[in-house]
Amino acid sequence: MEIATRVWNHKWKIDPIVRSLIDTDFYKLLMCQSVFHNRRNVKVTFSLINRSRHVPLAKLIDEGELREQLDHIRSLSLTRGESTWLRGNTFYGKRQMFRSDFMEWFEKLRLPPYFLERVGDQYELTFEGSWPEVMLWEIPALAVLMELRSRAVLNDMKKFELQVLYARAATKLWEKIERLREQPGVKIADFGTRRRHSFLWQDWCVQAMTEGLGENFTGTSNCLIAKNRDLEAIGTNAHELPMVYAALAQDDAALARAPYDVLADWHQEHEGNLRIILPDTYGTEGFLERAPDWLAGWTGIRIDSGAPEQGAEAAIAWWKARGEDPTRKLVIFSDGLDVEKILELYRKFQGRVRVSFGWGTLLTNDFRGLTADDRLAPFSLVCKAVSADGHPTVKLSDNPNKAMGPAAEIERYKRVFRVGEQERRDVVV
Repeated sequence: MEIATRVWNHKWKIDPIVRSLIDTDFYKLLMCQSVFHNRRNVKVTFSLINRSRHVPLAKLIDEGELREQLDHIRSLSLTRGESTWLRGNTFYGKRQMFRSDFMEWFEKLRLPPYFLERVGDQYELTFEGSWPEVMLWEIPALAVLMELRSRAVLNDMKKFELQVLYARAATKLWEKIERLREQPGVKIADFGTRRRHSFLWQDWCVQAMTEGLGENFTGTSNCLIAKNRDLEAIGTNAHELPMVYAALAQDDAALARAPYDVLADWHQEHEGNLRIILPDTYGTEGFLERAPDWLAGWTGIRIDSGAPEQGAEAAIAWWKARGEDPTRKLVIFSDGLDVEKILELYRKFQGRVRVSFGWGTLLTNDFRGLTADDRLAPFSLVCKAVSADGHPTVKLSDNPNKAMGPAAEIERYKRVFRVGEQERRDVVV
């Protein structure tokens, strides 16, 4: 059945958006295992943050339908096939990546309660509880809200309008793939789960990338799609880890050490291509300047905010200063990418480092210009850890437009991490 017909059929009954606990990003499961082993008793609160306030989620999405979707997620548990895949599959060249104690816990897990309230034209959605349980709400919660918004817009369309819409979207994506094929050697993975148009569309995009790019398509961050399509599950770690570790710090000295404590724990658990540094939580420049020497031996770095060229140049200079050969290191670009930027960055850094890309929202949700008033254009919705054991979390980022946390704590973190003036950049998605 083609996708427009399946979307049309969603109108006739409640259709669960998230049908599996592994319909999530691979890095979430890797981080969850690390948290389970190192900080499982920490109490964390996650909260929905709509950076695009012009999108009135509470006007578009019915509260009852949102609750039904969230309640359905709470009923999910790992199936036997999913457990077998996680226990027995090879990830990043390693069998039994997920250890028995973690898997026994995960197999019994049901996600904890949520708290939902409408405030004006937006929803306040929060999750509270032990860190390894609560963190697994992030991706499915975002996926539900993004898809319910898509359905709200699509609900006004008739059957042939939907067919034309998806034909145009498919053509738009295929034209991007053809552009990428003109540049041999561009390695790209799907990072588009959290802000996808829908599960069906992400799955379609992954199939198109698989056919169109062949071996240059390196896999998907979505565990369920990776399992179903026999693809590599891709992902390492995210800002959540240093944000929570930092919030738990007892003084300024412990705060300054927190980002490196995270990676010391990660170093004990993972090797090879999972040893990827994400340096921008409290500013890339300062992170690299004060990083311990052993981090220079890691496989690579992920650039996720600020000017990507500056981040990559800083990494190259840092590796050289630490006696490492940058041509053997991996740089993963992953912030707000589309085809033109991917090609530009590849041409600039090809041969200087090993270059890879995590292509997110503008792979799995680029419906810009395809509807009246651009009602399906992607927008910036996140679900972040906002407190840990009662202490607020902070993110500074290389782009101050992505900063979050209480103003006084932001100023304290800037002082501790010696963050100076920063360039503000538009948050695309």
